[in-house]
Amino acid sequence: MAAPLPLPSVRSTAGRRWRALLPLALLLALVLLLAHGLQRDPRALPSALVGRPAPAIVLPRLDDPAQRFDSRALQGRPWVLNVWASWCGPCRQEVPQLQQLAARGVPVLGLDYKDDAAAARQWLRAAGTSPFAHAVLDADGRAALDWGVSGVPETFVVDAQGIVRGRFVGALTPQVLQREFWPLWRSLQK
Repeated sequence: MAAPLPLPSVRSTAGRRWRALLPLALLLALVLLLAHGLQRDPRALPSALVGRPAPAIVLPRLDDPAQRFDSRALQGRPWVLNVWASWCGPCRQEVPQLQQLAARGVPVLGLDYKDDAAAARQWLRAAGTSPFAHAVLDADGRAALDWGVSGVPETFVVDAQGIVRGRFVGALTPQVLQREFWPLWRSLQK
């Protein structure tokens, strides 16, 4: 009589099942992680600066590079920093919204990021009315780095005490102005 065949152990069967299900479990976890990320608003990037003092900006003026502008001159009233560049398509799209801010008395400091000064001046002339109360050239991008800028355009709102109160990533749209910017701005006027 032949020897009985050994029965597979429960332990080895469970191990094989686990190894077979591991790739499926990892794939499911990755899909859930990606799905969660897709539900987040990419414009709602956190900023380490919100609630903290605004970094000082002391840079050459775009209209007169021999002169320097110091952002501390804006202290004592709320103001806006808009980071832009002449090579930036979305920056062109937000010009009407920035002009609306300027028309309503909002002081906007334009930080021209890693740009050619002549191209930036031409860009402002083409815009018609400059939306900036002051425009400075950040040729090497160091000031933008101090502000934690991740790309252009980006807009920051600073209160009268020099504390950053808001950050808007991407081009300002009429909807963003209505839903987010103006309520924040009005709260700083009180």
